[in-house]
Amino acid sequence: MITVFGSINMDLVAISERLPKPGETVTGKSFSTAAGGKGANQALAAKRAGAIVKMAGAVGDDAFAAPALTLLRDARTDLSLVKSVAVPTGTAVILIGEGGENMISVIPAANGEVNVADAERAVSEMATGDILMLQLEIPADAIEAALKAAKAKRITTIINTAPLTSQAQHLSRLSDIVIANETEFELLIGKNGLSPEQRETELSTRHGETGQTFIVTLGAEGVIAIRNGKLFKATGLKIEPVDTVGAGDTFCGYLAASLDAGLDFELALRRAAVAGSLACTREGAQPSIPVASEVEAKV
Repeated sequence: MITVFGSINMDLVAISERLPKPGETVTGKSFSTAAGGKGANQALAAKRAGAIVKMAGAVGDDAFAAPALTLLRDARTDLSLVKSVAVPTGTAVILIGEGGENMISVIPAANGEVNVADAERAVSEMATGDILMLQLEIPADAIEAALKAAKAKRITTIINTAPLTSQAQHLSRLSDIVIANETEFELLIGKNGLSPEQRETELSTRHGETGQTFIVTLGAEGVIAIRNGKLFKATGLKIEPVDTVGAGDTFCGYLAASLDAGLDFELALRRAAVAGSLACTREGAQPSIPVASEVEAKV
């Protein structure tokens, strides 16, 4: 089973021909709302990938609370660990321009009310061998408490270092599996502009020091990872992206579900990369997440 401890948002999405420059106003082409939040996105991705999933987090006492949970509820995700608090539900304001490139401003709101007690409760309901997945859109002390409690119960932990925060380096060291994009990985290790060869060297070095599994997503170039002393590479699909929002979360959810199902690590990487590619061909974060049958047809 997978428990996702993280953020739940409503996404407010505006699409225009291009992204505005600082101080500039551009005319938009469309506007929509969709359920989002990195935690909720990853939970839905894992659920659509075929896993049993429990979501832990918080929503507010406003009109966004119910729609923020609609797709998770429709997918029969266990929401018993989602609490309601007397503040607004978290939101993300998303601007999407040409080629699916995006700019995002996240307002934590209810996500900021997630605390250590919530972390301890979530882990207390897990069993040895389960998977705990986290991101960095909830308070760092809650994330740290969850990681430490999970380690004590021999629960496999996965942390996605997005959005990268000042605590990311410390928190990532507490997790069994670390998922980062190439920019986040460079910031984590304090080295910029790595060549592919240098990236492989750094992955090997970090893995040798900590024994952790590291996974670095590379956008259209696929993914590179190191696990049990071996380097792995996988590619996604050749696509024309419509919207890249949620692609990384789709990757994370599918990877967790694949590992939970006992799939070979290399196949799990490929399956996750394909799912992430498919998510880029549709608009929205959660609405774009493919179901397992779509992914299996392309793997």
